[in-house]
Amino acid sequence: QLQLVESGGGLVQPGGSLRLSCAASGFTFDDYAIGWIRQVPGKEREGVSCISTRGLATYYADSVKGRFTISRDNTKNTVHLQMNSLKPNDTALYYCAAARSTVQSLCVRFPYDYRGQGTQVTVSS
Repeated sequence: QLQLVESGGGLVQPGGSLRLSCAASGFTFDDYAIGWIRQVPGKEREGVSCISTRGLATYYADSVKGRFTISRDNTKNTVHLQMNSLKPNDTALYYCAAARSTVQSLCVRFPYDYRGQGTQVTVSS
């Protein structure tokens, strides 16, 4: 069964850190670029960070550059997003998505084939 399952979200104070994980199954993981996309109700979704099939290329939204780091482990079919120096406007539902595309395309145009249900991140004091 094809699945993308996110974990690691939660409530954190401003300035804190979280590590999100995306576990994939049911498809050839290393054929796909993987991205983290966030959604706030009433706002357009935003491609936060995306990583290429072998991890050689990455993309970061300007809003998270220098604070977030994406990585992938193709032996474990997982992608992680390390989020540091979190800000209240990072609050969103974060979901991972898989696409046969470039990282920029995935993070900007969202042509994904699969996506997970998401994990909520709330940054608040």
